[in-house]
Amino acid sequence: MIKRRDILALASLWAVPFLARADDYPRMPISLVTPLAAGDAADRAARLMAQELGRLLDTTIMVINRPGAGGSLGTQSVIHAPKDGYTLLYAQNSPLTIRRVIEPEAANYDPLQDLTPLGLTTRSPSVLVVRKDAPFKTLKEMIAYAPKAANGLRVGNAGPGSVGEISTELINSTAGAKLVPVNYKGAAPAITDLLGGHIEGVIIALGAVSTHLRSGNLRAIAISSPFPEFPDIPTLRQLGYKADLLGVWFGFFMPAGVPKTVVDRIVPALEKVARNADISAQLQPVGIVQEWGSGLALSEEIATEFRSVTELLGRKSKTTK
Repeated sequence: MIKRRDILALASLWAVPFLARADDYPRMPISLVTPLAAGDAADRAARLMAQELGRLLDTTIMVINRPGAGGSLGTQSVIHAPKDGYTLLYAQNSPLTIRRVIEPEAANYDPLQDLTPLGLTTRSPSVLVVRKDAPFKTLKEMIAYAPKAANGLRVGNAGPGSVGEISTELINSTAGAKLVPVNYKGAAPAITDLLGGHIEGVIIALGAVSTHLRSGNLRAIAISSPFPEFPDIPTLRQLGYKADLLGVWFGFFMPAGVPKTVVDRIVPALEKVARNADISAQLQPVGIVQEWGSGLALSEEIATEFRSVTELLGRKSKTTK
């Protein structure tokens, strides 16, 4: 009869070859899960980077779109994936910081404990836009105009917990403003209502409104971080406020517990992808910039933003469209 101690001994022997061969990684295709809908600018970024990363690692990387629950669904699927290095996550800040504050029962995980941050690769600034015929041209004028608006000065966003909603709260907190956040089910209906005159402003990812800025249909008042194509849009700090709008950033992760040899193999390749000039040239027109930050820098970004959002959110808008 085979005893339990013999089974454990055999299991330990079987584990050794796998770990020893981890430096041969990868030996099969890799799945890249992204909690984003297919077809948008961020999804395009994921696919461009997956293609180049696969070339550098000499393997196929399959992009799997797994949206839902504000990004928590896709994030959790990677947290519970095998710790073998064959499942990657490309996620934005919402499910990793904001959702954990506003919906802790759904986003009941800690990305710094349950995931291995590999690196920050991309950013998409958020921008506060108004119609070209708005009766204010600067943020200061907009804030001063707010008390005169019959229904309050309404600023749309892409949904509850989006960077737009948080940024509206941030303006109210730092500038003593009285802007009314209006939550939509995505960027498109918010922009449509702005163009139709149903709301007075929108805070949204730059890529969603860049075409309207180029055409002149919309005018930008503030941006979360400078962007090469629109150098004249100021940040809040440049306007004298103590904090900037919340932007969108994206990073790569693996489940916690992946062998260090796997992490050491993939991180240098990711850095090359984030610094790839061809990818950068394709993403800039849709409002996304390439930027490399180490796993440590990504961890610090998550921790800092989580604290900031936790401190900021004393209330949330209940208005949803």
